[in-house]
Amino acid sequence: MRSHLEFRSGALCDPPGTALRGELLARQLVIGLPAQGYRIKKAVAEDWGWCVAVDNPGFALWIGCGALAAYDDGHLCFIHPSKPRVWSWLGRVDASETVERLASALESCILRSGVAHHLRWWSEDEVKAGR
Repeated sequence: MRSHLEFRSGALCDPPGTALRGELLARQLVIGLPAQGYRIKKAVAEDWGWCVAVDNPGFALWIGCGALAAYDDGHLCFIHPSKPRVWSWLGRVDASETVERLASALESCILRSGVAHHLRWWSEDEVKAGR
C-alpha cells in the first residue's frame, strides 16, 4: 500500500526562516485535491510540518507534508492511515482502497504542479523503519 511519497522541488520550498516546512506543499494540495474529487476539511500546522485533513466517512484520513532532510529541496508527503486496516467507530475497517485512491490523487497533484521531480514511493520496509 502506497503511503509515503518523497520528491524534490525548489519551487515548493518554504521561505528561509520558516519554522515549519511543508506549508507551500500543503497549499498546493488544498488547491489540487478538490480537482481530483476530494473535499478538504482543513490544513493546519503541526509540530512536524503541515496536515491536510481530507473529508472521509468512517475513519480519519489526512496527508502530512514536511521536509525530506536528505535534500535542501526535498519533500515528503505521508498518508494517514499508512496501514491497511484501522479502527473506527464501526470497528476494524479495510482502509487500503481508500488510501490507494488518495495516493493516486496525491501523485497526480504533485506531477500536475509541473515543478516536482525524482518522485519515489517508499517501500513498506522503509515506512516501517521510518526511513
